[in-house]
Amino acid sequence: MSSILTNNGAMVALQTLKGINKNMGMIQSEISTGKSVGTARDNAAVWAISKVMESDVKGFKGISDSLNLGSSTLTVARQAAESVTDLLTDIKGKIVAAQEENVDRAKIQTDIVALRDQIASVVGAAQFNGLNLIQGTDDVNILSSLDRASNGNVAASNITIQREDLTTGAGTFGTGASLAPNATASAATTTSTGKTAELTFGGSFAINDTARVTVGGVELNFTASAVSTGTDAATFFTGAINALGLAGVSATNTAGVLTISSTRAFEGLAVTQSETGGGTLAITAVNGAAPSGSNTAAASTIAQRAERIALSTTAAVNEGDSYKVTVGSASYDYIAGKNETMEDVARGLKIAIDSGNPNGVTTSVTQDPTTKQWSLNVDNDGTGSASLALTATGNAGGKASGGLFGLDAIDVRTNKGADAALTNIEGMIDRSIDAAANFGSTQKRISIQADFVGKLSDALKSGIGSMVDADMEEASARLQALQVQQQLGTQALSIANQQPQSLLALFR
Repeated sequence: MSSILTNNGAMVALQTLKGINKNMGMIQSEISTGKSVGTARDNAAVWAISKVMESDVKGFKGISDSLNLGSSTLTVARQAAESVTDLLTDIKGKIVAAQEENVDRAKIQTDIVALRDQIASVVGAAQFNGLNLIQGTDDVNILSSLDRASNGNVAASNITIQREDLTTGAGTFGTGASLAPNATASAATTTSTGKTAELTFGGSFAINDTARVTVGGVELNFTASAVSTGTDAATFFTGAINALGLAGVSATNTAGVLTISSTRAFEGLAVTQSETGGGTLAITAVNGAAPSGSNTAAASTIAQRAERIALSTTAAVNEGDSYKVTVGSASYDYIAGKNETMEDVARGLKIAIDSGNPNGVTTSVTQDPTTKQWSLNVDNDGTGSASLALTATGNAGGKASGGLFGLDAIDVRTNKGADAALTNIEGMIDRSIDAAANFGSTQKRISIQADFVGKLSDALKSGIGSMVDADMEEASARLQALQVQQQLGTQALSIANQQPQSLLALFR
């Protein structure tokens, strides 16, 4: 049946041509934009995923910039720490030269001051974009990653840069909770008298009876050539010990009691005794000299003259923990920095006292090999006063001393100053070396992270491309096919439109 009102062929041809034209529009859009999914209408799910990934890529671009900024900041800090290390090493060379008395120490001190001022200049200038990593103690966080969980939540990750304070400031003593139990003085005073041990000789010595006393590793023997008294033996050992000329060691005899004295500042003196025969010989416990015996071997150690400030083996050290040692009428402070230990506290207090240069006072730091307890030893040689009060206390909540605390007070113009400087400069060099090493390690980590972020961004871009980018070879082939279909559709529509014309022949 033919109809001039309804041209089914034309409608079919028209619908087909519209479909072809629609597909051609899509293909032309793919070719012109390069994307098969350009809008949410094209494929809502793929488009949504690609947009989330594109936002992550932009985020990683910002992270890359942050890592580059952090690396540059670390480069400045590391190079500054390395320069400080070199300058401190030069100062050490000057200090070593000052150990020789036959040099112009005043000129050496002038050189040290110049090097010290240069260190201050380096520390002050070591900033990048206003951030100085060798001043202060606050950590700096560098944005290093964005971590997306399976539920879509995003969390930022950071690389923490620990500041390494290489300033010389004394800090501010805290006013917080008392830390006095963490530092205990062995005595209320430090004196120049020294410590003693007494050996009591009793009874009588028959011919060939022998008494043996060892002092500081030197063995002395008394053999009775005739019946002798304890006073005879004590007299012999007194002369023999004094004749040894041991530094800081002397002996006296009072009615058969041999008193051995030691004024060695930081070194104990071992004393042992034994006897064969019928006499009696014993060490009396004096000033910490322990065991005693009769006709048997006994040993003791005369303690060092210096008194100890014993630091706790269990207490933690927090930033701002402030410790004070008072020697005589003067007080000396050290305020702990971040991640420090009781060793750092002991060495800091030593530097503080050495910097104050109290008359006749010298210091050392030791650790007990058994208990691992750190102690600050304070000796008084009596030059200023035969007896000086000694106390220790502490409070929390202070502002930390600089990592090179005490550098400003180095003075090698005296023997005492040169000796103290040689000990203290080692700790400062170690501090600056550790700072440079820590900066270098962190910088390497940032470099590794930057490489990873770059590769991750490339992987995300590749993944996005595989989802939304158009296959240009396929698009080209489809375009050519659609062009042919379009031509055929147009021809079919033209034929369908001509069909009603044939009905006119029926009415002629």
